[in-house]
Amino acid sequence: MERIFISRVIRVEADAVWAVLRDFNGMPAWHPAIVDSEIEDARAADSVGCIRSFHLADGGHIREQLTALSDADRHLRYIILESPMPVTGYDATIDVIPITEGNASLVVWKAEFEVPPADARATVDTVAGGVFRAGLDALAAQLE
Repeated sequence: MERIFISRVIRVEADAVWAVLRDFNGMPAWHPAIVDSEIEDARAADSVGCIRSFHLADGGHIREQLTALSDADRHLRYIILESPMPVTGYDATIDVIPITEGNASLVVWKAEFEVPPADARATVDTVAGGVFRAGLDALAAQLE
């Protein structure tokens, strides 16, 4: 099983960061790899069980399901249902943790998944760098 853990301090208070991240359909507004996104079946974007379907700048298509969302804990969890990546059992979380000194936030994005050994290095590099790191860097640039 592969495990990825990426974190980033964003120099904005936690509620403001969480307001952006809790919108499960909002990634096109802040993530450079996402072209468009929609929630299937006209469900609310913060409704546990909703499915977002989105397209990547490279032409890929991904479907993910929101499996948990807590405003009190500033936490969400999602799974991948369909992806061009050779992953199974993909389970990810995003947490926003307040940093009281400096009124900043620690954003932690984690995932674990199975991937064939021959694809492991490239897949881990894509998720860690092209998805998580690129997304958190773009989010910080937008909010700061």
